[in-house]
Amino acid sequence: MPAAATDMGRIYFYRTTALGAAVQPDVRLNGEVIGKAVPNGFFYADRPAGNYQVATETEVERKLTFTLEPGQTRYVRLNIAMGFFVGHVYGELVDEAKGREEIADMRYTGTTAKP
Repeated sequence: MPAAATDMGRIYFYRTTALGAAVQPDVRLNGEVIGKAVPNGFFYADRPAGNYQVATETEVERKLTFTLEPGQTRYVRLNIAMGFFVGHVYGELVDEAKGREEIADMRYTGTTAKP
């Protein structure tokens, strides 16, 4: 992947499991749809420093908030939990070493989300 601009941070979004493969909700970053929670796939978004909220929704909306610094890389793993009718996909921040390791063999699933 090309490097992010020096004044930007990068956020990787990925889903490690095929459990509930048919459940692929939109992933929203501060209200903007930037991708889908595709099993065994990843995508990323380069953004300026600031506060961010990741949200996914199936039966219920799940949210994750965090701060991104200039030049920082964040990894958001999209996990799935059982729901009443369908699974719930939710974001979890993981450290950079773990995130890099987990996406190493995954496929890129989308175009780069622009700021």
